[in-house]
Amino acid sequence: MRWKEETIVFETFREADVWADALANEIYGRTINGYCTPDHKIACALTFYLAHVPEFRVQTAEIPFEDLTYYQVWVEIVEPQA
Repeated sequence: MRWKEETIVFETFREADVWADALANEIYGRTINGYCTPDHKIACALTFYLAHVPEFRVQTAEIPFEDLTYYQVWVEIVEPQA
């Protein structure tokens, strides 16, 4: 797994959506497999984008750490069935 972790938190869902769109492109290009963030808005939007790809099985997790919750989103690639 190749993860990207960032601690940025956006104020609006629109900002998070634009950020998630760029992250989805990194995952589409397979430079990373997963993303970890304390911003639930980014995680939600990223999950939405990735779920549109039939070859991706999108996984998510919530990781409590001290007084924060981190959200992980990653994909497992499956071969399409004939």
